Amino acid sequence: MNAKSRTTAQSWVDPDDAPELTDDFFESSTWRSGDKVITKAEGEALMIKAIRRGRPKAETPKMPLTIRYDADVVEAFRATGKGWQTRMNAALRDWLKSHSPA
Repeated sequence: MNAKSRTTAQSWVDPDDAPELTDDFFESSTWRSGDKVITKAEGEALMIKAIRRGRPKAETPKMPLTIRYDADVVEAFRATGKGWQTRMNAALRDWLKSHSPA
């Protein structure tokens, strides 16, 4: 028989006997990350990091701009394949090590 019998008694009843979680309970608790005991501040920082959405914030965020380069310069970097803009940024950063921008 494939039909579920409606006359079957439920064998489990939720007793709702969990203790009340008070502020004292949480204040006396120990913060842990895996097996490591951590401070409350570290635990709160980990919680905030865990619930933060989106891409992580960069320490030195990139600045979007509109800039014009000679076509041959752009094509030379594009010919190097995926990541050419990152390599172009690295080349400019390397140039700044030995030159003054002004």
